[in-house]
Amino acid sequence: MTDKSYINLVSQSDEAIEKQIGRYLRKTRQDQRKTQAQVAKSADISRSTLSLLERGSSGNLTTLIKVLRVLGRLEVLSALQYQQTISPMVLAQAQHREVSRVRPMSTEKQSTEDPISRW
Repeated sequence: MTDKSYINLVSQSDEAIEKQIGRYLRKTRQDQRKTQAQVAKSADISRSTLSLLERGSSGNLTTLIKVLRVLGRLEVLSALQYQQTISPMVLAQAQHREVSRVRPMSTEKQSTEDPISRW
């Protein structure tokens, strides 16, 4: 991850990142021409809680998720999704695993009955 924005975030304090998240929320809300009261009501939070969140002063994950949902911006959290990686060797071995044992079919299943006739 040598992306310039990532490097910028790494060098910032937690407080500075909180303020940056707050600015993002405020600018997104303003771009959508919504008031704090409108967003707060839709997110089922108080206007003062939204104001604090926009200033980077306070908040929790639940509040952040509610506001992002109202603003239609939940996709910003997609970078937080965990994706398990499988080594190419393990994948190749799993795909080329030979069958080591085959069980004979039971006598009931070996009957000459037409499988379609059961329909």
